[in-house]
Amino acid sequence: MTQLQRRIVTALMALLLLPACSSAPEKSESENRKAAETNTALGRQYMDRGQYEISLEKLKRAVSYDRTYAPAHTMLGVLYETIGETESAEKEYRLAVEYDPTDGDVNNNLGAFLCGINKRKEADQYFLAAVEDPFYSTPEIALSNAGSCAMARGDLDKAEEYLRESLRIDARLAGSLLSMSEVSYRQGSFLRARAFLQRYEAVAPTTRESLDLGVRIETELGDEKAVEKYKKELRDQFPGSVQAGGTAGQG
Repeated sequence: MTQLQRRIVTALMALLLLPACSSAPEKSESENRKAAETNTALGRQYMDRGQYEISLEKLKRAVSYDRTYAPAHTMLGVLYETIGETESAEKEYRLAVEYDPTDGDVNNNLGAFLCGINKRKEADQYFLAAVEDPFYSTPEIALSNAGSCAMARGDLDKAEEYLRESLRIDARLAGSLLSMSEVSYRQGSFLRARAFLQRYEAVAPTTRESLDLGVRIETELGDEKAVEKYKKELRDQFPGSVQAGGTAGQG
């Protein structure tokens, strides 16, 4: 399954530094929201630098100013997920949806997280909620995620439905093209799988996953020359690949 895509959005685009403080002072509602936005943005900055302890401090400060500020909970979810605290991550992703239940980004993020921890059936409702948000700028991403997640749980017909809808919005969306190739392969439609893989290769760089899929497709189609081409690329780019003739875990 292709890696699920996320769009982590914070409301603050320009960063304003606030004096450090140990607790949130009495402020107006608008001032508290502004402080939450600023600390969330700072928390993301520190997270991007790998400074997780400082990031956690800033994000916790953000929710101390405004516990209903969904982007702060989303970023806390991302941080906890990054450091392997899955239960805390799930709690924060769910709080983000609780405080902003119609927002496409927070619903897509929760869906992607749930799919990643094998709560794939539950994830579906959040991807669909994201698509229903008229202000969500990338519904094709949520549909692509829904398709990949449906494929992971073995529902190939539903996966195809979501992926085709995603490609109707953006015919060059790499993740959907690769997933449609995999779905087609699993359905036994090898020529169609080849066609989608070729479309993927036209818009995105090759990956271990795409090259492995190419080997499997061309093996089924009996094109030995194409099989060897994909295997050579695997050997050159990913020498530890099983399909390339290496041993899993090497490289």
